[in-house]
Amino acid sequence: MKKHRVDLNSDMGEGFGSWTIGDGVDAEIMPLISSANIATGFHAGDPNIMARTVQLAKQAGVGIGAHPGFRDLVGFGRRNITETPQALVNDIVYQLGALREFARLNNVSVQHVKPHGALYMLAARDEGLSRLLVETLQTLDPALLLYCMEASVTYRVAREFGQPVIREFYADRDYDRSGSIVFTRRVGRLDPAQVAAKVVRACVEGRVATVDGVDIEIDFDSVCIHSDTPGALQLVEATRAALTSHEIRVEAPSHAPAR
Repeated sequence: MKKHRVDLNSDMGEGFGSWTIGDGVDAEIMPLISSANIATGFHAGDPNIMARTVQLAKQAGVGIGAHPGFRDLVGFGRRNITETPQALVNDIVYQLGALREFARLNNVSVQHVKPHGALYMLAARDEGLSRLLVETLQTLDPALLLYCMEASVTYRVAREFGQPVIREFYADRDYDRSGSIVFTRRVGRLDPAQVAAKVVRACVEGRVATVDGVDIEIDFDSVCIHSDTPGALQLVEATRAALTSHEIRVEAPSHAPAR
């Protein structure tokens, strides 16, 4: 069934001090998306960048989300780190708390949490980590949206506990036959028209081609385009225009009941 509205999210604030990641076009991308995943200092981001990015999101009317990652500035949070589930969840809580305070300073709220990179992929397959994360969110804020793939342990556990979830579709990543993205540490430049067509097809037909050329069914609530993908602004512009031309509204999720 064709979607008539969809969330469009991107990772924002992924610099550190004077360093920027990707093309450095957060200010241009922000007005085109509906939800921003703001780096919270461990894989990227710092207090000044977080403050500026929250302000940008507020000005654009974009939903604000925490984007916590592994404590890995050197590897941009894309290296696996061996740690206990409790230590990792403590890191997530720490990062979420930092962003909440910058949101409070600007009289806005945190809409969602979305783990970053290798931490996201670890939670997707690790029952213990996902369970402890969702149990913790149930205590902190049972209405906080949790972004994850439908083909993940995180999604199943969130449903079990009743934590509201937003299922993601990755415009700039490949899929395998399980419906999971193929994790990569480096992405090349993509064709904006092809990425936009991939998103529209997923929204209209509910299907996506895998890396080995097989079509699989896919369902989701939000489309993600990473801001550090080369040419990210052009990808977001083309995708937004294609969605509009197919009468699919781009909107932040107001609420997402657990499915």
